[in-house]
Amino acid sequence: MNNKLGEIRRKIRFLRSDMLSAEATIRHQVNRGEDCAEASLQLMAMRVVMLRLIAERNRLGGEERLLDVDERLKLDYRAVSRKPPKGALGRRER
Repeated sequence: MNNKLGEIRRKIRFLRSDMLSAEATIRHQVNRGEDCAEASLQLMAMRVVMLRLIAERNRLGGEERLLDVDERLKLDYRAVSRKPPKGALGRRER
């Protein structure tokens, strides 16, 4: 089951990159005043596949919890050490 879950996650990752590419193509076509119906239909089909993959992933127990705004703001993104690296001081000139 873990192998199946990894395969689904890999498919989702590749599908996301394909969807971003299709969205960029649509934007490019719209900016040039071209017909983007075919690319839009392909993107909608990709979204249907994405929903199926996400449902399958969740069914197998691979559901990923999304953080809300408060939780994301509370995450500690500070550096481990506040001391700057030795090279940083040498590069700074006054």
